[in-house]
Amino acid sequence: MSLPEPSPDTAALVTGASSGIGADLARELAKRGHGVVLVARRLDRLTALADELSRAHGVRAEAIACDLTDPEDRDALPAKITELGLTVDILVNNAGYGSSGRFQRLDAAREAAMVRLNCEAVVALSSAYVPEFVERRGGAILIVASSAGMQPLPRQATYSASKAFALAFAESLHAELGKYDIAVTALCPGPVATEFAEQAGMSDLFDAVPSFAQVTSPECAAQAISGLDANRRVVAPGLVTKAMTLGGRYTPRALLLPALNRFYPV
Repeated sequence: MSLPEPSPDTAALVTGASSGIGADLARELAKRGHGVVLVARRLDRLTALADELSRAHGVRAEAIACDLTDPEDRDALPAKITELGLTVDILVNNAGYGSSGRFQRLDAAREAAMVRLNCEAVVALSSAYVPEFVERRGGAILIVASSAGMQPLPRQATYSASKAFALAFAESLHAELGKYDIAVTALCPGPVATEFAEQAGMSDLFDAVPSFAQVTSPECAAQAISGLDANRRVVAPGLVTKAMTLGGRYTPRALLLPALNRFYPV
């Protein structure tokens, strides 16, 4: 099982493609010859990236502005792609954001919107394309979870819970869809230098991570697409991230949660 072969009328749909890991995932797919449909709210950035990919790799790259937290806007997306004469054969559910701080001090509307983007949008877009993939007996789905989804995180309660959902959803689809030759991979990055840290209020934490523990966004994307091509269930880029994910998954919660609550530096 591997990625579908590129063709002129097929494309990879990449959400959250305006910056960071999403943009680099699109670059990695274009490098392999896949056309891409780039989706995010910032159309100017998407258009610039689409031009870059078309020039660099000779692929068709389309930009569509869409607010995936808005059900009406999100649900109209598949039809817009069909109108472009494109069939989605790779789905990259990357769009998402985080927050940090004591839950009672966080903005309630923003926390709820995070769940809509990190969880609901992933399910909605997967529901839009999985039946087509099953009918064609082929396709690939990358769901960007996080090392934060491997355990509950005090002071990142909503974010860690949303990424635990994404991870469980991806692993479940991996088991369900393999018999239809559909690859499904969960990407679980640790600290990666992108806009995410600033938007989540975690710049100080990310700045304190030693360089040996960090993976660059292009490296993360390359490992993710290689893992998807091999139908790996979970990709955790970097040795330190792998160790973190193992510790988070298998340390008893009675031991882990008091330690995190005391020492987790956000």
